[in-house]
Amino acid sequence: MFDVNIIFKIGMIGIVIIILDKIFDSQGKSDFATLTTLGGIIIILFLTINMLIKLFDTVKSMFQF
Repeated sequence: MFDVNIIFKIGMIGIVIIILDKIFDSQGKSDFATLTTLGGIIIILFLTINMLIKLFDTVKSMFQF
């Protein structure tokens, strides 16, 4: 079953990453801003990969391959 909470988690992570990026950019620490953005992308990627694995397992069990 699809969990709607994952959408809110991804949205909240995105908002936090944007805020941290703006804070680091305003302080002149663009390297930290880049690392923060990259970390957020990796976290969101792991969340979506987990959802894709569940989707493929569901399709696999549905067609019984």
